[in-house]
Amino acid sequence: MLKLLLILLLGLVFESTGVILLKKGMTQIGETKAVTAHEIMRMVKAEATNVQILLGVFFEALFFACLLILMARSDISFLWPLTALSFVFATLGAMLFLHEQVSPVRWLGVILIMIGAACISYSEHSKRAAATPGTTSNAAATRSWLAP
Repeated sequence: MLKLLLILLLGLVFESTGVILLKKGMTQIGETKAVTAHEIMRMVKAEATNVQILLGVFFEALFFACLLILMARSDISFLWPLTALSFVFATLGAMLFLHEQVSPVRWLGVILIMIGAACISYSEHSKRAAATPGTTSNAAATRSWLAP
């Protein structure tokens, strides 16, 4: 379980870093002026040569790799809701690196996401504890998850 959570945490950091870098890159490129073939080509060229965008895509790919590893080892009903914690990290990153102002209502949403993730994590812990016999510790369940 600890290994799962560490891979998830690392993946969420990758994902949030990717989002912040993509936003920085798009800020450098600017807004789309019109939806024309010429403007789309201009945007694609600008995005394909922007270091922030390319790094953002790289970190998003790292997140995807972590997600694939996690999907192979855990229930999607447990894993996917926990990926919502990336909203928490992205909000903190937006404040720290993009200097965005976060309203109290948005913070309330972040807190609700954290509460939801805690409930999901607790439900997985309870499920694993119930699945192991009284003489076997949770460490045995974790070891079985770690086994190839």
